[in-house]
Amino acid sequence: MAAGVGGKRPNQEGGANGAGTDGLFFRKWLSGRMELGGCRVAFEKDGVYLHTSAKRHPDQDSLIPGVIRIIEKGSDTLLQWTPIEESSDAAQITYTKKDPVGCQTEEEIFDPGYEPDWAVISTVGTRARTQEETNASGPKSPVPRGQWAFSLSLSELKSIRKSKPGLGWSYLIFITKDGISIQALHFHRGGTKALLKALCKYVILATSPKDSRLYLVYTHDSYALSHSFDELQLFDDSSSNLVSRFLQDPYAATFGGFSKVTNFFRGALHHEDGVIQHSHGDPAAANVEDETGFEVITCQARLGERPSVQREAPVSEQEWEQHLDPDGRVRDPVALRRRIFAGGLNMSSRKEAWKCLLGYYSWDNTSEENKAQVRRKTDEYFRMKLQWKSVSEEQEQRNSLLRGYRSLIERDVSRTDRNNKFYEGSENPGLVLLNDVLMTYCMYNFDLGYVQGMSDLLSPILYVTQNEVDAFWCFCGFMELVHRNFEESQESMKRQLSQLNLLLRVLDPPLCDFLDSKESGTFCFCFRWILIWFKREFAFSEILQLWEVLWTGLPCPNFHLLVACGILDAERQALMNSGFGFNEILKHINELTMKMSVEDILCRAEAIYRQLAATPDLPRNVQELLGLSEGKSPTPSTDTASSPQPLSPSQAQEMELTDSVSPSQPDSSIEILPTEEASTSQSLSP
Repeated sequence: MAAGVGGKRPNQEGGANGAGTDGLFFRKWLSGRMELGGCRVAFEKDGVYLHTSAKRHPDQDSLIPGVIRIIEKGSDTLLQWTPIEESSDAAQITYTKKDPVGCQTEEEIFDPGYEPDWAVISTVGTRARTQEETNASGPKSPVPRGQWAFSLSLSELKSIRKSKPGLGWSYLIFITKDGISIQALHFHRGGTKALLKALCKYVILATSPKDSRLYLVYTHDSYALSHSFDELQLFDDSSSNLVSRFLQDPYAATFGGFSKVTNFFRGALHHEDGVIQHSHGDPAAANVEDETGFEVITCQARLGERPSVQREAPVSEQEWEQHLDPDGRVRDPVALRRRIFAGGLNMSSRKEAWKCLLGYYSWDNTSEENKAQVRRKTDEYFRMKLQWKSVSEEQEQRNSLLRGYRSLIERDVSRTDRNNKFYEGSENPGLVLLNDVLMTYCMYNFDLGYVQGMSDLLSPILYVTQNEVDAFWCFCGFMELVHRNFEESQESMKRQLSQLNLLLRVLDPPLCDFLDSKESGTFCFCFRWILIWFKREFAFSEILQLWEVLWTGLPCPNFHLLVACGILDAERQALMNSGFGFNEILKHINELTMKMSVEDILCRAEAIYRQLAATPDLPRNVQELLGLSEGKSPTPSTDTASSPQPLSPSQAQEMELTDSVSPSQPDSSIEILPTEEASTSQSLSP
């Protein structure tokens, strides 16, 4: 079973946890430094793996665990990675749930906070090889691990490439001034952020204007700093005369040269007491593992005062009728949608209104045209339903796809909203309808089929329509909005979490910095919110109101992300004043379930939108995300994340240092734009 993003990875029990690792987990830190062979170890991070197999799910023999260190050796500073001894048990390190010093594993760091059966999975696809199958395939002849070790002087380091944003293992590729690319190091336990932050003490890291995932490395001297100005194209004239005054007063020197620059670069050049230091909240050091892929603003947008918003009364059945002409056609669909956004609908008007909001009925259709539509759609529905109903048990035994869908749907239906009277009881007909509609959807959308979570989206629709056919077509309309959330690649979910990061970084940079510092900058705790549109966060009756507001498409695209911002805004003080760590943040967010008021959150979300819409210097990508820019609507990202091809010692693969160049901007700002994955520079293998 191939777990999607946020799914839990296998947990292997047994074995002496931490035993045989050469005392790695028991080393004592002395004021942040250790003495090792006459050299000072300024930084050390375990759980850094080198993958020697190109398989998507490599076996344990192809994962080499190691330790990465920054070592001060005389006047030189070295970056060193060394593998753990051959006798070490890599499987224990990879999958151990707990270790003697309480290090958080990958599972703990990236668990989105829902129950294990809630992992977004695909019931279709190849099965990952089990450990038994791997062992049965016969022993291999591994290359001695010591051959993979490397030690590199920071003065020889030219650039560092990081992985694309995502919720999986982050990796870093170190590139020397000779153009040699050292094989990618995968941080299974996190730590790319901490490593880059530690490197900032010795070198300046600046994001390349041509590649948002490439950090250019410069030493702390005037020549390198001047060269960085030229390469980053911050100024129209020569930058050699600007260095001294830039170090003395970075803000005054840059105001005329550029209005927007990455926070990282500003932090790297912030001068104090003769030492170039990095400011707190530095996104390249504090949020490196999962950059948003959008421009990061140093000079924050000047947000005005947030307005007060009051919700209106819901649209009653009588008011709904007043919006219809004598033929049953909606007189002014735009005005009616605005009214629904402002107050929602009461229960008596939902049955007809939802059909319009979800595209089953057209706003311009007359009553007779809607009746004809129902007749056509009813016939189409039952033809699709017959396709799976007519499959015999013998046929189904030879159809693993259909069998898998049926089993998964039956399991999910049996536990969906069972505390609601419409679905309670073992012989409830509502459960049969829920099952049949989901099975028929598998016939309607062969490519997507059924994925866990879809039953939560159908349940309120069936409850409101109380009709199998109407519920199916309304559900299809809803799935048109959110179907990408359930794709196995999870690209849409990654993109939306990145967009949420972008919005909150503009709205509340201190809160973003706090989440970054607590290893929560990926916003993985918001995964379930976005996946099923807050279905499990609010009471059932409140979800009906929230969804119909979101279905209006008002006041902007991606309003559901502003709803998420509203929740985080409401919990800001509780998060920041409590001293929470990653686990406590996750626990706190999960405990908000059924404790929030949808009216309050909708007011906050609308007020945030009005505040952003009234901001004159709002970043362009935020304008596009919220539909505020002229002539351009936000479009889904088609960028796909990929991991580097792991190498064996006998292989060599070239990698280019820069990806495709972003088009030049009309102003002098630096903009970090998503780039396509490009290929090849010379690789260093032992």
